[in-house]
Amino acid sequence: MSALQPAKTEENRANERATDWLDKLYVFASLEQYTFKQRLIIRAAGLALYWLVRVIGATLRFEVHGREHHTAAEPLVYSFWHNRIPIATYFWRQRGIVVMSSHSFDSEYIARFIQRFGYGAAKGSSTRGARAGLIQMIRGVRAGKSAAFTVDGPRGPIYQAKPGAVMLAAKAGAALLPFSISLTRCWRLPSWDGLEIPQPFARAVVVIGERVYVPADAGNDEQQHQRLQRILEELRERSDKLVGKGIGDD
Repeated sequence: MSALQPAKTEENRANERATDWLDKLYVFASLEQYTFKQRLIIRAAGLALYWLVRVIGATLRFEVHGREHHTAAEPLVYSFWHNRIPIATYFWRQRGIVVMSSHSFDSEYIARFIQRFGYGAAKGSSTRGARAGLIQMIRGVRAGKSAAFTVDGPRGPIYQAKPGAVMLAAKAGAALLPFSISLTRCWRLPSWDGLEIPQPFARAVVVIGERVYVPADAGNDEQQHQRLQRILEELRERSDKLVGKGIGDD
């Protein structure tokens, strides 16, 4: 080592390890556990979904309400319903937001789809490695990255919030940012939540709610959990009405 090059301190090495760990969230995961056919499907599906949403997204007309609630530069926990993933992924793209992704086959191509839009994927789900995934998201938020949480995912029931988003916000010391996006026209997949794929030239109404701050010890607080449920229901009702849908049309 040159005398002019300072030796790395323990703090420098720790910072490098932290940076390396964070960078890995934005890199495609290894597919070595899958068969050759499954690897082809994952790669093809992730790429196809990306281009579908990207091309259609460029034709959409966005109408945003509550933009003032998103002005702060602080890390946030974006909270929304699972069936709005495609349109939400496009709207909030290229912000480095960290989301949870399970180790299942289906989630692998979803992870690649969102990573192409600039998101990080923390591995975990409510059924496989939820604790590990949540810890990764907490670390990411504490490192300055925002996170996003589909509060009724990954398997529903639809529009019934689970406590994960509140727990993440409490542990990471970040505010929740609830929002809803509704489309005038979309295709609905035959999934448990009727995942919505926007149709070309549709109008997309985005309603962003006020930031919700929760106490540090509110991870399992049912009152805070129900508070978020009510807010998200109100935001969905509002965005649906603004695009001309009834609240029961989903």
